[in-house]
Amino acid sequence: MNLSVEWECVMEAPVEESLCTRIRRSEQALMAHHEAVLRTYGLTMTQYTVLLALSREGGMSGAQLARACGVTQQSMSSVLANMEGKGLILRESSAVHAKVQIATLSGEGRALLDRAHGEVAVLERALTDAFTPSEHATLCALLERATAVLAGQTRHAATPPTPTPRTAP
Repeated sequence: MNLSVEWECVMEAPVEESLCTRIRRSEQALMAHHEAVLRTYGLTMTQYTVLLALSREGGMSGAQLARACGVTQQSMSSVLANMEGKGLILRESSAVHAKVQIATLSGEGRALLDRAHGEVAVLERALTDAFTPSEHATLCALLERATAVLAGQTRHAATPPTPTPRTAP
């Protein structure tokens, strides 16, 4: 099949059959589930991700947490202030940079993460159980490959095209 015929087949397929649409629907279903579970614990997805990152990495700055959660530093600043107010994290000045605050989990934050993570893990088990071990390994490999393609295309899209030199008439 030549490229133009393949493109016509892709363009004629209903939108709900496109790979990007299916990936997006899966991501939306995953996020909706996590948000519903986390809401019962008074957490947002970003707050949960902060708790998870701190449990794995120990103390982290706001900038590090912003990168880990995929949000701006300004957004992370208000998230951390809210979490500190709830007693979920502790913040103190960095020993290296006095202006940098390092966040760590409080005992209350650790306990809340443990409870919330137990429920989030239920979905992980359900998804794992929906596939044979071979299918699970294949799906993980395919998702990794899709993620690499998406990241590569994003980098490519963010690079401005190189202007072509004009030739004299």
